[in-house]
Amino acid sequence: MDEVHIIGQELLDGVTREAKVSARLRKNRNLHAGDEARCHRLFNAMEPDSYIPPHRHLGPEKDETVICVRGRLGVIFFDEQGGVSGKAILAPGGDPFGVHIPAGEFHTFVSLESGTVFFESKAGPYRPLSPEEKAPWAPGEGSAEAAGYLASLRMCW
Repeated sequence: MDEVHIIGQELLDGVTREAKVSARLRKNRNLHAGDEARCHRLFNAMEPDSYIPPHRHLGPEKDETVICVRGRLGVIFFDEQGGVSGKAILAPGGDPFGVHIPAGEFHTFVSLESGTVFFESKAGPYRPLSPEEKAPWAPGEGSAEAAGYLASLRMCW
């Protein structure tokens, strides 16, 4: 059974502290009970040097909604060949402050400010990305090319 979560600055500060000391420079705080939950709701804290490889979710139920609650978050969309097909900067109180990403759309997120946190909701259960969901034209997380590719993504703004 789910437990009550008070959502305030203490939660955001805590997950941000954890992200800053994480090897991946990001950390999530799940509000759902576990990986098998039908609806996943979580806060994701992400620091500027964290790299999320471009990806897509192919299940027809895997639309994703993201709302920036702290900091500045870049979202980038790609065509099948890896060309940038759209982009936005999300910020709390900004226009825009969130995005809805349909299943099948290649995308990534870039933290543009230390302490960035976003709320994410999508259908469960959690399953690791399949090879077809990973962008074949983008370097993998932790690869030698990842830092350079992330730097090129930051240049979108």
